[in-house]
Amino acid sequence: MFPIRDHNPSGRIPYVTYALMLANIAIFVSYSGLLSDDRAAYLFYNTWALVPAQISTGEGITGLFTSMFLHGGWMHLAGNMLFLWIFGDNVEDELGHLRYLGFYLLCGIAAGLAQVITAPYSMVPMVGASGAIAGVMGGYLLLFPKAKVDILIIFIVFFRIFPIPAWIVLMVWFGMQFLGGIGSDPDIGGVAYWAHTGGFVAGLLMILPLWLGLGGARFWRQTEGHPPHPAATYPALPSRIPKVRHK
Repeated sequence: MFPIRDHNPSGRIPYVTYALMLANIAIFVSYSGLLSDDRAAYLFYNTWALVPAQISTGEGITGLFTSMFLHGGWMHLAGNMLFLWIFGDNVEDELGHLRYLGFYLLCGIAAGLAQVITAPYSMVPMVGASGAIAGVMGGYLLLFPKAKVDILIIFIVFFRIFPIPAWIVLMVWFGMQFLGGIGSDPDIGGVAYWAHTGGFVAGLLMILPLWLGLGGARFWRQTEGHPPHPAATYPALPSRIPKVRHK
């Protein structure tokens, strides 16, 4: 079960979101050849990723920035870019291009710091744009809680697309990250749950002044919790779930 698109394309071209996607893809392609060599990959990530133990000793500070443009594989990259494409354009539309870029980068740094705080002595390198994108999702939740997001549900050989409100998708995702963080040991690697959680909370808090400036709850009443422009419509896809006829 995962989101594949929303029904609310932005009112203007999201240049920064597209540029961030292009940068992430181009940077990954530039070093992807190293991933087949374990030693080369370790040296590369140890230099450019975020290593909490290094940050704790005052070293590797640049990793807070560079790590958010690195990924561990094609699926890692594809998943992050999908979420950025779905949620980034509308947040950029409200913030404006330059403010959105600063917002994105600050969310990524906050996510990295959250990971350092929860595992200050970990030598496991952390990479990925997901902390910054989690911040975008936190901002989206506050601005557009009722925007429709299509999720794809796959059950063995059957699939179905359902449109549901963004707040359900985002709160379920956030809950999974929070519970995952409680049940994981960040010192041994795996998913950076606390970075996701920290980025999401940072994004929600940083978008709060904008939401209040737009009128707070009055903004929700005016827009009905959707981006303030016409929604997109998509043709329905036939379901492969067999229908049971009642006699």
